[in-house]
Amino acid sequence: MPEGHIPGSAPAESNTGAPMAEHAGPGRPGTPGRGASPAQAVSSAQAVSSGQAVSSGQAVPSVQAGAPAVAGSPGKPRSKPGSTTLRRTGLLVTLILGGLTATPPLAMDMYLPALPEVTTALHTPATTVQLTLTACLAGMALGQLLIGPMSDRWGRRRPLLLGLAVYIVATALCALAPTIETLIAFRLVQGLAGSAGIVIARAVVRDLYDGDAMARFFSTLMLISGVAPVVAPLIGGQILRVTDWRGVFVVLTAIGIALLAVVWAKLPETLAPAERHSGGIGETLHAMRGLLTDRVFMGYTLAGGFAFAALFAYISASPFVIQEIYGASPQTFSLLFGVNSVGLVIVGQINGKILVGRVSLDKVFAVGLGIVAVSATALLLMSLGVFGEVGLVPVSAALFVLMSAMGVTLPNTQALALMRVRHAAGSASALLGTSSFLIGAIASPLVGVAGEDTAVPMAVVQLTATLVAAACFVALCRPWNRRTAVGTSTSTGTSTGTSTGTTVEGAES
Repeated sequence: MPEGHIPGSAPAESNTGAPMAEHAGPGRPGTPGRGASPAQAVSSAQAVSSGQAVSSGQAVPSVQAGAPAVAGSPGKPRSKPGSTTLRRTGLLVTLILGGLTATPPLAMDMYLPALPEVTTALHTPATTVQLTLTACLAGMALGQLLIGPMSDRWGRRRPLLLGLAVYIVATALCALAPTIETLIAFRLVQGLAGSAGIVIARAVVRDLYDGDAMARFFSTLMLISGVAPVVAPLIGGQILRVTDWRGVFVVLTAIGIALLAVVWAKLPETLAPAERHSGGIGETLHAMRGLLTDRVFMGYTLAGGFAFAALFAYISASPFVIQEIYGASPQTFSLLFGVNSVGLVIVGQINGKILVGRVSLDKVFAVGLGIVAVSATALLLMSLGVFGEVGLVPVSAALFVLMSAMGVTLPNTQALALMRVRHAAGSASALLGTSSFLIGAIASPLVGVAGEDTAVPMAVVQLTATLVAAACFVALCRPWNRRTAVGTSTSTGTSTGTSTGTTVEGAES
C-alpha cells in the first residue's frame, strides 16, 4: 500500500491553509457537494433521505468550500428553506455540537474543585483520587474507538443517542458511589459513554465542512465548548458551598438529560445512507489500517495527543498546586481556572477569525507548540526554586500563557489531520480522540508521583509532552518538505456503489 493512502479518503489538502477545491466530476452517490448552496444542499439531502438515488454520472452542483449541508430527518421531506431559516438551523446545530464537545470539560472540570474533598470523604490518598480522572479519560479514549466506526456504519444519530443515555445513568451512579473503587469504575463507564459526544461531533463537522472552513468551525466550537471550562469549576465551587462532592454529579446528570433531549429533537442525521460503510468489521479494520499507515495523519494525531497531555497535566494537577501548595480556596481556584479558559477561547477565536486562511496552519501550530514549551519551562524553573520563592501570581501567569496557546494548537492539529480523510471521518475522529485521551490518561497519575507539596512533576510532564509533540510534528509531518499532489482513482465494490481511493503523493523521503 503506498504511503499516505487512506481507503475511502479524499485528496489531502495543502497545509498552507487554502481551501481544497472539489474535484470536477461526479460525487459519491446520493451525496450533496460539500459546501453547496443552501438550496442545493437541502435538495440533495432530501433526495438521499427519501431514497432517491443520485446516479454516479450526475454532476454535483458547483460548490464553495465550507458551507454546511445538513440532511433532514430520514423519510420526512422538508420544504426548501429560506436563507434565514437555514442560518438559524446552522446556528442551532453549531450550538448542539458545541454542547457535545463540552462533555469532557463538564465531566472533568466541574469535579476538579471537589478533588480534595473526595480525598477526605472517601479516606483515600490524592494519587488514588486522581485515578477517577484517569478512569474517565481512559473511558473517553477507548469509547471513541468503538463509537467512531459505529457512526460510520449506522449514521451519527443512533450511536450518539445511545451513548448519551448510558452517560446519564453512569453519572447518576457516580453520585451514589460508596467507595473510591466504585467511583473509579463508574467514572470509567461515564467516560466510555460520554465519548460519543466528542467523536461524533468531530465526525459531523467533517461531514459538513472542508478546508479552511473546517479549521474555522473548530475554532468556533472552541468558543462554545470553551465556555464549559470557564463556568464548570465556578459552578463546581458554588455547588460545594451548599452540598458535598456528590452534588456535582447530580448537576452533571441533569445537564446530560437536557443535552439528550436537545439532540433527540433538533440534531439531524448528517451522514447519508449512501455514505455509510456496510462492510462490517473487515471494512472498519481496513479503514483503520489505512489511517495508521498514513505517516502525516499519524504525525498530526500524535502531535495533538501529546499537546493534549500537557493540557491534561494542568487539569489534573492544578487543583492541588493552586489549593494545597499556594493555599487558595476552591472558589479562587475556580476563578483562576476560568480566566485561563477565557484565554484559550480568545486565542482560539483569533485563530479562526484572523489567522486561518492568512497563515499556514502548520506555522500557527508550530508557534503554539513553541509558546507552550516556553511556558512549561518557566513553570519548571519556578517550581525548582531557580527564581527563589515565587507566589501564586507568577505561576498563574505562566499557566495562563500555556492554556491560551492551546487555542491554536488543538483546533489546528484536528483540522490538519481530518483534512486527509473524507469518507472515514468517524474512524479518523476516533483515532484522534483515542490517542489524545490515552496519552492524557497516562500523564494524569504522573503529575502526582512526588506528592501534593510540589509542582515539579506537573511542569516536567508538560514540558516533556510538548517536546515529544514537536518531535512528532517535525519527524512525521515534515511540513517544510511536503507538497500536495493528488492522484485520484475510483473503484467499486462496496454496497454504496463507489468508493474513492486517494493516493497522496509528495516529497516523501
